[in-house]
Amino acid sequence: MISFADRVKGVVYGTAYGDAMGAVVEKMTHAQIVEKYGRIETTRTKWWKADWPETTRLGRMRGQGIVTDDTLMTLALMNVYCTERRHLDAYDMANEFVKEIAFRPRYIPEFGKEALILDRLFYPEKHIFTRHVLANCEPREGGYGNMVNCGAAMYIAPVGIVNACNPKAAYDEAILFASGHQVSYGLEAAGVLACCVAKAFEPGATVRDIVDTALRYAKDGTGRAIEDICEKALELRSEKQDRSRVVQAFHEVMVRYSPMGDDVNRSINKVGIPSNHYTPSRLFSIEELPLALGYIVLHDGDMLEAVKDGVSSGRDTDSIGVMIGAILGAMQGVAAIPPDEIAVLEEANKQNFETECSRFIEAAAAIIKADLESNERRGQQLHSIQ
Repeated sequence: MISFADRVKGVVYGTAYGDAMGAVVEKMTHAQIVEKYGRIETTRTKWWKADWPETTRLGRMRGQGIVTDDTLMTLALMNVYCTERRHLDAYDMANEFVKEIAFRPRYIPEFGKEALILDRLFYPEKHIFTRHVLANCEPREGGYGNMVNCGAAMYIAPVGIVNACNPKAAYDEAILFASGHQVSYGLEAAGVLACCVAKAFEPGATVRDIVDTALRYAKDGTGRAIEDICEKALELRSEKQDRSRVVQAFHEVMVRYSPMGDDVNRSINKVGIPSNHYTPSRLFSIEELPLALGYIVLHDGDMLEAVKDGVSSGRDTDSIGVMIGAILGAMQGVAAIPPDEIAVLEEANKQNFETECSRFIEAAAAIIKADLESNERRGQQLHSIQ
């Protein structure tokens, strides 16, 4: 039996493991990754930009276990739950979460020094600060006008934890909270990722159960993309060693829902040219969540193989790795991650993951206990009415 604590640690360390694995090749194409690395096999890998001038890499360093904003924002959300000790909504995004990312310094591994998480964030995540602090918007409208991306889904796993074994509640809370950050299929992906994590906490839950849960709640293009990718993954199981063939097939599916392909960089020559990239749509989906589920299905829940192939598929590799690690970490517990990789993550990032997990485990357990007691009282009241 895998304990609740071990599953929570599985989510946190799984997030960091997938993040660090994917960070070294983020924005590379699959072909470029194959040429330079073959396949990413360990967190102890050199970043492809490590030898660039510091000004060119914007003062950042990756590789050798260093995580990105995906993990830092996951830890920030865990801290919000530790502070509030209850379920969250968009007002908590506008208040406590903003404080975590924009006003409370912490060690930023990519910078090698203490700074604000905000200093490290990509533009659509900086949107949180602009909308809630500078524009003082109505919190539920915080996501309006944002670039649609995976930014909310990448850190939403703690919502699945505090709603463990209750996917519908996880989906609903993730949508309520992340509406302060994202819109359209970016918001939808956050809800679906959270419900997958919640489902994975159920003892005996299978990969099929998790995919069925995703398909039950996923709307519009997100649901269709997940269904198509997972069907393709089942077809390709006998060919999974032909990794380039799998990547090609998965990307052929995703182009119907995410038209960017390998064109993930915004350069000066693209300014002013009309595009539907990153724009709201009921027909589109982010790539990261369907691809993560596709690799989970392809490898039937083998975390290490799913992460290695997922991050080696190219493009937004760290977030693909994060989503695989979070879901399978919840399902299989911390034992699914090699102890030597955990040691690298602890040493490289100086985040005190073990301590952060302990604090959050206690807070999450208290929230779940309060839910159960509330449900019991409600049941007694309904019985009295009847």
